[in-house]
Amino acid sequence: MDAKQVVLTSAAQLFGERDPAAVDRWISPTYVQHSSMAADGRDGMRDLVRSLPDGFRYDLHRVIADGDLVALHGIYTGWGPDPLVAFDVFRVVDGKRAEHWDALTPLVRTTVSGRSQTDGPTEVTDLGATEANRDLVVGFVETVFKDGRMDAVGHFISTERYLQHNPAIGDGLDGLTSAFARMGDTVRYDKVHLVVAEGNFVLTAAEGTFGGRPTAFYDLYRVAGGKLVEHWDVTPEIRDDLPHANGAF
Repeated sequence: MDAKQVVLTSAAQLFGERDPAAVDRWISPTYVQHSSMAADGRDGMRDLVRSLPDGFRYDLHRVIADGDLVALHGIYTGWGPDPLVAFDVFRVVDGKRAEHWDALTPLVRTTVSGRSQTDGPTEVTDLGATEANRDLVVGFVETVFKDGRMDAVGHFISTERYLQHNPAIGDGLDGLTSAFARMGDTVRYDKVHLVVAEGNFVLTAAEGTFGGRPTAFYDLYRVAGGKLVEHWDVTPEIRDDLPHANGAF
């Protein structure tokens, strides 16, 4: 069973069937947790599964795998009053989940672009372009968001079609440059911690600040023809009261 199958099968048993016994089957004894939703190790996962409320469900929209890393993009319903849009990243070792990172944000019903935070293409294609697409996306994040080179945006993003799923940003280069003109230097990426690339999809998980607050930036891009053509994101504040000592990254 490959890493993607491990994550999807374990998710079905842990969160679909809500089976605490599945923890021993799918969670490493040395499980490292970075989420704000659970404590470390197998005991933390057991407690989380047992605490799932009636009506809880998870709707998966995308899954990409890159070696031992698997990223999910979906919506949790039942954790709090509003559905939560989420990116989850898992590291799989010897057929078990060994480490987990995530980013969650309340679902926004009305967006500038008219698109939801999760709709759009889901099929992984262009596997032969994975490494070129990885380099393109990392180069974009490092150049534009980390180094602040907004003048370089056109080198990375399609000038013909750039679809936006961030609730507050419009489509195209104009939408992105207008948003950053409004935000100015309130947004800063300091370090990219994770990159998960498979074919036409590349996810980066970075740490920085937004409005002076420590923030996790999870950005998923779809690449076509050597340019970025679509973007989804989740950007939660990094909490300082995590139920473990592992940090958000």
